[in-house]
Amino acid sequence: MTHGPAPERLTAAGLRAASEQLGDLLADTVRGGSSLGFLAGLDRAAASDWWRGLGPEVEAGRLAVWVARGRERDDARVAGTVSVAFTDKPNGRHRAEIAKLMVHPDARGQGLARALLTAAEQAAAEAGVTLLVLDTETGSPAESVYRGAGWTEAGTIPDYATDPTGALHPTTLFYKRLGTAARRRTTDAEPRPAGRQ
Repeated sequence: MTHGPAPERLTAAGLRAASEQLGDLLADTVRGGSSLGFLAGLDRAAASDWWRGLGPEVEAGRLAVWVARGRERDDARVAGTVSVAFTDKPNGRHRAEIAKLMVHPDARGQGLARALLTAAEQAAAEAGVTLLVLDTETGSPAESVYRGAGWTEAGTIPDYATDPTGALHPTTLFYKRLGTAARRRTTDAEPRPAGRQ
């Protein structure tokens, strides 16, 4: 269980201000072997630039980014992050994707991943999202985080992505229905009046 401050949702300006620390987090996480879309050798400057490049998406509301700070009140370092990517397609506005959930190796085991995931899920639900999806490397520690948070495994795709060394690994897809979807399932299960389809 985490005892630090609650995850903070970043504005576009906040993302720019935190980009150096987010770059450090990303580079350290990739160096630790996590599959996040980057290969070994990712340097801090390139990682920070990648985060800064997301500013327009955050500004437009297509991406939401949260950070978790250190456990101590005076520790402002970014120890973890998660993002929610919203879709602007007319037939997909009910769904979003959890992306880039990561916790610094030195801060693991403190409940930060779960706190970040919960913050993202709650904000998505408040935005009207009823279905969240994500993918993660099969067999990674992240799978237990998602299962423990009530996510459902949808299947596995072989050789989906490489780890930082370039070796191919399977990816497991997960989904989670949020509040409105659960209510809809209950309503859909109720008998319909005769004569109505």
